[in-house]
Amino acid sequence: MAKRNGSGNTSTRTLQEQFRGITLLSHALVGINSLIPLFVTYPPNVNVIVTAAIVVFCGCWRSVKSEPPTESMSKKDAYKFPLVGSVMLFGLFLAFKFLPKDIVNMVLTLYFILLGTLGLVATVDPLLGFSDADLLRKQREFKIPAIPVVLKDGLEFEFSLLELVLCIPAAGFCYWYWQTKHWLANNILGIAFSLQGVEHLSLGTVQNGVILLCGLFFYDVFWVFCTPVMVSVAKSFDAPIKLLFPKELAAAEFSMLGLGDIVIPGIMVAIILRYDVQKHLVTPKQASTGKPRLFYSCFLGYVIGVVATIVVMNVFKAAQPALLYIVPSVLATTFLHAYMNGEAKTLFYWSEAADNAVKKDVSASSDDLRDDDNVTNMETKKNQSRVTRRSVASRAP
Repeated sequence: MAKRNGSGNTSTRTLQEQFRGITLLSHALVGINSLIPLFVTYPPNVNVIVTAAIVVFCGCWRSVKSEPPTESMSKKDAYKFPLVGSVMLFGLFLAFKFLPKDIVNMVLTLYFILLGTLGLVATVDPLLGFSDADLLRKQREFKIPAIPVVLKDGLEFEFSLLELVLCIPAAGFCYWYWQTKHWLANNILGIAFSLQGVEHLSLGTVQNGVILLCGLFFYDVFWVFCTPVMVSVAKSFDAPIKLLFPKELAAAEFSMLGLGDIVIPGIMVAIILRYDVQKHLVTPKQASTGKPRLFYSCFLGYVIGVVATIVVMNVFKAAQPALLYIVPSVLATTFLHAYMNGEAKTLFYWSEAADNAVKKDVSASSDDLRDDDNVTNMETKKNQSRVTRRSVASRAP
């Protein structure tokens, strides 16, 4: 049972401890599922669906924290994202077309190896069970002084001894990926990037998520159906920006799934989970109480969208924009459930930062009231004590 504080709210710390079990289980499932193709023929279509589902599920539970993110996407950012993404995508297409592909891939690979080392450390660190009070978790500062022209303001880093230790095997793993480009190494790095993205990228409000998904719906359709750009970049980009699913044990041919088809819908599913936690304190252990559990509807919508993508891809034997099927499915299942529970409007305009601020104010007010009650009770006891002493004194001979 979760403990309750004086204001009657379940403490977030306790909720996080409850979630640790399901988070560890989902990580174990991710690991087992990733290793299966090494030993048996794993149908790639099934592998795509299962991998996408459990990575999103795992990332969502990792995203539940005691405080909302300090930085989150604004409505302006949500509107601009498809345009910025289009510029970057077309820039990569031109780079691969007019520059030596080997050089472009080498530069990008080195960049992703650095990111991969940090991503692996950030993914593994919370699973080790050390508390923030442990010596290994104590943050240390490291400063790089200013360098004229190159680094005018200098740089400051914060890291713990645990992170520094974890960097050694993480860097070794990334070196193995660099030397072999093995599909398993690629997938582990891609899954780490996906988990970090779903965990840390905050939409701020559900409304921003709807705007972002709708914009990227048209972005995906345009660049896949109307141009060869998306497919060309995906095939040319030799870095862990996509997951590879071997079609047979020899691993000669692969099916692919872009990380964007995991992270972008994943951050929407994650904010719906945090909405449930904040509004209804929904946990996997809680029995059915009639309270809305929109996370499960949203997650189901994501799985349905991925399945629809695979079905259509196999029917037409052509690459499909996954967001064409995922976005309508996610939004339909989520808001249909919310409408049935009479909270569609509340959900659409919900802001996790504002909601958290209100809860803090309520908690602070409750604490002040309890303090006032304590003071009043102490004064009452003192007055009763004085009356008792006077009564005894008046009876004395």
